[in-house]
Amino acid sequence: MLDAVAAMDYQPSQLARGLRRVKTNMIGMIIPDITNPFFPAVVRGAEDVAFANGQRLILCNTDNDHQKEIAHLNELRTYLPLGLIVIPSDFSELTEQADSYRKAGAAVVCIDRKPRDWVGDTVTVANVSGAYHAVQHLVSLGHTRIAMISGPLHLTNAQDRLRGFRKALKAARIAIQSDYVKEVAFSKAEGHSAAINLLRMSPTPTAIFAGNDLIALGVLQAIRERGLRCPQDVSLVGFDDLDIASMTNPPLFTVYQPGYELGATAMRLLLDRVANWAAPPRQVVLHTELRVRESVAPPSAQATSHGFTSIPKRMSKPKGPSPTTASSRKK
Repeated sequence: MLDAVAAMDYQPSQLARGLRRVKTNMIGMIIPDITNPFFPAVVRGAEDVAFANGQRLILCNTDNDHQKEIAHLNELRTYLPLGLIVIPSDFSELTEQADSYRKAGAAVVCIDRKPRDWVGDTVTVANVSGAYHAVQHLVSLGHTRIAMISGPLHLTNAQDRLRGFRKALKAARIAIQSDYVKEVAFSKAEGHSAAINLLRMSPTPTAIFAGNDLIALGVLQAIRERGLRCPQDVSLVGFDDLDIASMTNPPLFTVYQPGYELGATAMRLLLDRVANWAAPPRQVVLHTELRVRESVAPPSAQATSHGFTSIPKRMSKPKGPSPTTASSRKK
C-alpha cells in the first residue's frame, strides 16, 4: 500500500485533514484594492509571518465593494480557516460577520481601518499624528492657504487624516475653508479631478495635502496641466511613501506608514489570539514618519499675494524663436 502511495506521488488533502481537525492551516486575508501599490507590502508582511509559522495565506480582493466583501467572507468560512485578516471596505457589517468566525474558532484581526462597533484585535497606523505633523510642516514654511483632498470619509483612516489636518490648522489659528476640503476615492484619477477644481479657485491654495500618494500623483499631474510648478507655485504632500514617491519630479514629500510591518504585526496578533483566546483584545498603533522631499517649499510672493487662477504668462508659448527656448524646455 505505501509503495502504491509513493508511486502515485499522493499528496494529502489539506481540506480533508482540516475537517478532522475542525480547522485548516489556512488564513484568509481580504484587501480593498490589489492594484493600490501600498497593499502588496502589507500582504507580503502577513504572508512571511504566516509561512514561517506553517500557515498558508488565501488572498481576496474586494474593490472596496461591500457586497463583494460579504461574498468573500461567506466563501472563506467554508474553508474552516484558522483566522482572518481584513482591511474593511466600509464600516459595514463586519462586526457581525467576525462574531460568527470567532464562534467557529477562527481569529479575526482588522487592519488599517476599523469597522463600526469593533472591539476586537486591530493594527492601524498613527494617521492623526502623521497628518498633523505634515500640515504643521507646511504651516512652519509660511503656508496659510492649505487644501486637503481626503480619501472616502466613511473609512476611519481617511477620517483620521482629515482630523489631523484640521487639528494642525486649528493649532496654527488658520481658518479652515470648507471649499478647500475635497473628498474622493483613494485614486490618481479622482485626485487629479479634485486638484483641477482647487487650482481654478481664487485665491488658489499654495499647498495641497493629499489623503494618500495615489491622490498626490493625480494632484501633481493637475499642477502641470494648469501650467504651474511644484513646489514653487503649489506645494504637495502625500501619505503612504510608495516606492514611486521618491522617483517623481519633484520627489514627493509624504508621510511614511509601515506597510510590511502592518501586515506582519497583524499576522503575529492573529497567531497570538489562536494561542490564547482569553487574552483581552489588543489595539496596536504603528508610528508614521515624515519623508521630507522636494515637493514642498515656502509659498512664493506671487502665490501668497494673488494665487493662480489661470496659466501664468511665463508659461505661454513664445511668438518667435528665442535663444533660451531649448534650455527652458529642459526645465
